[in-house]
Amino acid sequence: MTQATSFSMKCPAPTTDAGVISLSHGEGGRMMRQFIRDRIAAKLSDVQSHSDAASLGTLTGEIAVTTDSFVVSPLFFPGGDIGSLAVHGTVNDLAMAGAKPLFLTLSLILEEGLPLETFDWIIDSVATAAANCDVKIVAGDTKVVPKAAADGIFINTTGVGVHETSHRMSATNIQCDDVLMVSGPVAQHGLAVLAARESIAFDPPPISDSAPLHHLASELVRSLGPDLRTMRDATRGGVAAVLHEWAEETGLAMRIQQSQIPMTAESEGVCELLGLDPLMVANEGTFVACVAKDRAAEAMRILAAHAVRGTPSVIGEVRERQMSPVLISRGLGGDQPLDEPIHAMLPRIC
Repeated sequence: MTQATSFSMKCPAPTTDAGVISLSHGEGGRMMRQFIRDRIAAKLSDVQSHSDAASLGTLTGEIAVTTDSFVVSPLFFPGGDIGSLAVHGTVNDLAMAGAKPLFLTLSLILEEGLPLETFDWIIDSVATAAANCDVKIVAGDTKVVPKAAADGIFINTTGVGVHETSHRMSATNIQCDDVLMVSGPVAQHGLAVLAARESIAFDPPPISDSAPLHHLASELVRSLGPDLRTMRDATRGGVAAVLHEWAEETGLAMRIQQSQIPMTAESEGVCELLGLDPLMVANEGTFVACVAKDRAAEAMRILAAHAVRGTPSVIGEVRERQMSPVLISRGLGGDQPLDEPIHAMLPRIC
């Protein structure tokens, strides 16, 4: 016979390493309740922390809903951080659909060992961005995963808004001779994240264009109505990805002029140095709009008057397709095809 061994069950004590996130912060007990109350709900006053669902009241107008996840690396970059980026990105998705943002949810996946100081900075950034955008964060969720199962913090959001007009924008509204324009300089966000991630010391450094676009978008929607065919924020894949998407949906050709693409001197220098095409670099505060030709001047006046990040520009027009779906004139005698991005220049950009 084998000798019996003694066996006893022990409940693991909560890990409370000073100054960092522990698994106990996500396990539903006292530590989690205090953590949510003191470090999240106290800063996001509209969160109903002890309720399984938020009450939004009665909404007037057709409701718009979007959802997004943010896994940017690094968490902080010149011009922003994952907290403000999560708010801006969700607000902008609603704005590009022509909706007024009203409410956000905020779900957090935290990695064990994340410094509480870092977490507090991010939540403060979320709160500031939400207040500046006049949106309420009304519900959320918090999970903690073991070390190396995430990368500090991942954020998921859902945005709720209402359409202010009956017009619904879509690429299917695009017609020949429509004008293509961008709301500001391109490529800033992707380059800022790239420089921060790879510790490339550009002087001056590229700064992210992360910013909310809903006020500018609302002015365009109200002023132009159906003559504003569609809008799209040029995030992953940049302006080139947006134009290829529109070309595919319409069967038409998008033709642009390289000389009309607005860029900051810093972004232009970095792209030249690294051999990057700025049209394929991500943006977080710049969008592409397609407008009826006879309303283009008015659209440009609105963009200039309410510019969020730099000077807007007309970059091209819509034509019947004869060869490539997207064409670019680079000043070398004739149009050239502009390739569609095959993969991201840099993953984990938002």
